[in-house]
Amino acid sequence: MKFAVVSIFPEMIESFLSWGVVGRARTNKILDIEVYQLRDYTHDAHRTTDDYVYGGGGGMVMKPAPVYECIDDYASRNERFKVVFPSPQGKIFDSETAKELSRQENLVFLCGRYEGIDERIMDRVDYELSIGSFVVSGGEIPALLMIDAISRFVPGVVGNEQSVIQDSFYNGLLDHANWTRPEVYRGLAVPKVYVNGHHKEIEKARKRDSIIRTILKNPKLFLEKEIGLEEKTAIIEIIKELTQNAG
Repeated sequence: MKFAVVSIFPEMIESFLSWGVVGRARTNKILDIEVYQLRDYTHDAHRTTDDYVYGGGGGMVMKPAPVYECIDDYASRNERFKVVFPSPQGKIFDSETAKELSRQENLVFLCGRYEGIDERIMDRVDYELSIGSFVVSGGEIPALLMIDAISRFVPGVVGNEQSVIQDSFYNGLLDHANWTRPEVYRGLAVPKVYVNGHHKEIEKARKRDSIIRTILKNPKLFLEKEIGLEEKTAIIEIIKELTQNAG
């Protein structure tokens, strides 16, 4: 899969994308990521990418010309791609969106700065996406977050694909609790079911824990989840346990 990121701070992008899972995927040629300095598409001595707002008001707005020229340059070398614009006004980015975008061949992330962008730039945007109801200083951090999440769905990026399947939100539920050695630490013990070696019992315990965590921590997510037979069975067992403990 191919990504491109357009920013006035390309060093920030390159630094992050050179480490961890994404960095290894780049080294192994599973991901192709290019970073573009937007100032390279300006034509004045100061390499200006912003200007004053028409009609007055505080702050500066990103100029349309450098963005259009950058995208035109990219289009001259790439036939098919979609442009993503991180914005607090966009659709909320979630696991399903990440999975959907991972099926695209080529994504270009446009990182805004200042008070926003000239509205004419939106003519070149295919996806306007938000990471939440808050504002950050620029689009770089949201873009990096989205690229990381999308990449996890690209085959070969995560070495153990089972870990992706077990991730929170992958199946519409939060992840279960996880444990490691030592079995007892400062008087706190790992639940016996996880150390007894009975894999079916472990999977059942994990499913129950995942359901309970989702109900307690993110009930909206649970209400939106289509409950299958496995989940229904786990809920029955949870209710039975609660009834027995109450008695």
